[in-house]
Amino acid sequence: MSTEQINKTGSRSRGKLAAGLLAVFVLIPAAMFAAPHLGGRGYYIAGVLIIIFSMVPFFAQFERRRPEAREMVMIAVMCGIAVASRAAFIMLPQVKPVIGIIIIAGMAFGPGGGFLTGSLTAFVSNFIFGQGLWTPWQMFAYGTAGFIAGLLARRGIITAEKKLPVTIFSGLVIMLVTGPLLDLCTVFTMSSAVDASSVLSVMAAGIPFNAVLAVSTMATVFILCRPMLEKLDRIKKKYGIMEAGEAS
Repeated sequence: MSTEQINKTGSRSRGKLAAGLLAVFVLIPAAMFAAPHLGGRGYYIAGVLIIIFSMVPFFAQFERRRPEAREMVMIAVMCGIAVASRAAFIMLPQVKPVIGIIIIAGMAFGPGGGFLTGSLTAFVSNFIFGQGLWTPWQMFAYGTAGFIAGLLARRGIITAEKKLPVTIFSGLVIMLVTGPLLDLCTVFTMSSAVDASSVLSVMAAGIPFNAVLAVSTMATVFILCRPMLEKLDRIKKKYGIMEAGEAS
C-alpha cells in the first residue's frame, strides 16, 4: 500500500470516528433534550432519531465496506436476549441482567455495536415497561455502557479471560455512568426546578438503586461473559462477521 493510500485510509478512519463521536455525544443528547418539545408523544420521535444516530458509530467501525445483513442480525439477536433478560425480571425492580448483556455485546461487536444494542434494547423493552420522556435517556444510558465496554475491549483492557477486571468495570460503569444518567433523567423530566440541590438529592437517593443494579450487572457479566463471548467469537469466525481489518 502506497503512502498516499495509507494517508487516505487514515483520514477516512478519522472522519468516521469523528462522525461516530458527533452522533453519540452531540446529536443523541440533542434529541434527548428536544423530546419534551416535540409534542405529546415526542419521545417516540426522539427515540427513532436516537436509533438512526446510533447506527452512525456502528457503520463507522467498518473501514473498507458496509456491514452485511448477517452482522445486523447478530445485533438484533443480542437485542432480543437483552430485552428478554429485562422482561424476565419485571417483578424485581433494579435486579436486571440487561446491561450486562449490553456490555458483552459491546465487547463482542465494538463500541458502535455496543451502543446500537443498548439504545435498541431500551427502546424495544419499553414497549413492555412503558414509553415516556425517560425512554431517550434510557437509550443513551444503556448505549453508553455498551460503547465504553467496546472501547475498553478493543484496547485489551477488559477481556473474557480477565473475569475480575471486566466484573469490576461492569459495576463501575453502572455507578459512575449509567446510574447517574438515569438519575439526571429524573431531574430533567420530573423535577419542577433544576438546580444543584435537586440534582444532588436525586443522585443521593438513587445510590441504593444503582448499587442493586450494579450488583446484578456484575453477577451477569461474571457468569455469562466468557461463555457468551466464546460462542459469539465462533460465529464471527465461521461466518466472517466483523473480521479483523474490516471493523476497527
